[in-house]
Amino acid sequence: MDIALYGVNGFYTAGGHAGRRGDFITSPEVGPLFGAVLARMIDAEWRRLGEPSSFTVVDAGAGPGTLSRGILSAEPACSRALQLIAVESSSAQREMHPVGIVSMDRMPECIEHGVIIANELLDNLPFGLWVHDGGWREAHVVSQGATFGEVLLPGTPGFPLREGAPHGARAPVQSGAQEWLRNALGSLSNGTVLVIDYCTARTVEAAAMPWREWLRTYSGHERGGHYLKDPGTQDITAQVMIDQLAAVREPDAVRTQAQFLHLWGIEELVAEGGVIKILARIPQVEHAVIDGDDDRPAHARALGPDPTRDIPAAPLVDALLAKAAAALVGVASVSHSNPNDTLLEVSALGATKAV
Repeated sequence: MDIALYGVNGFYTAGGHAGRRGDFITSPEVGPLFGAVLARMIDAEWRRLGEPSSFTVVDAGAGPGTLSRGILSAEPACSRALQLIAVESSSAQREMHPVGIVSMDRMPECIEHGVIIANELLDNLPFGLWVHDGGWREAHVVSQGATFGEVLLPGTPGFPLREGAPHGARAPVQSGAQEWLRNALGSLSNGTVLVIDYCTARTVEAAAMPWREWLRTYSGHERGGHYLKDPGTQDITAQVMIDQLAAVREPDAVRTQAQFLHLWGIEELVAEGGVIKILARIPQVEHAVIDGDDDRPAHARALGPDPTRDIPAAPLVDALLAKAAAALVGVASVSHSNPNDTLLEVSALGATKAV
């Protein structure tokens, strides 16, 4: 998985990315509204920590920097103290990061006060795949000439899996996600780690469902093929198991995306027209979109103008805001992200937090 996504000819290395002209859409690509809501949460955390003079926000797995751009454009109250770091392993995607941030290829090692955000990152981290065949066996990828296959080998899973599972049941052991969370918490003295992803509460639930429901691929805004087919040409993504992250640290709060957005005032932002001001601050927003000039797929065009290029004519603004808010909180659906995405908040050891 690591080679297929991040290797020399990997999916992300070769140019695969989120966005309406990319391969899938996550919440930040719907428009700046998601970043504006996150900016409110960031401000609240800054105030909770006593408004420190230096406050770091890390956008981990930032891709082309869409979320960072949205947060900056919201002009949060903590801006005078803010250092926004976008972490992205792909050099091609780092070149698209906005001015005003620090662009890095790896996570910072020491943060005194701040928030670390992992939006749709942990689902892309390599994991162990275990298959029940007279007992749990680990699937290893083997080369079969021009294609790849699997061989099952005995071993001990790094996370307890239910015995007596049906023959052929599959379950992930997400040591990569656990290691990421452990390292993120270890680097942060005071603050919160915010994980945003599609999740399954318990690993036993994933083992009981058809594996294609929790292990998926995407390419060109469509579901892809088998995860071993044509490596490097499609995204590979797995549901994040909350109980495996909780083995590292119990989360302070677990909410759906819709609940999180309501909590931090998405309705107020839309009612106040705050997103219109944010759109105007984005340098790439230059002109009204004309449907005939828009070469995006139809389902991407249906979400409205591309916030990285097009600004809607004034009569369309209200409709765009309503559509974006609906997509984020549950009326519409968006590929690779949806209002049932789960947000986990985990406090750093040095901070106390009532939830």
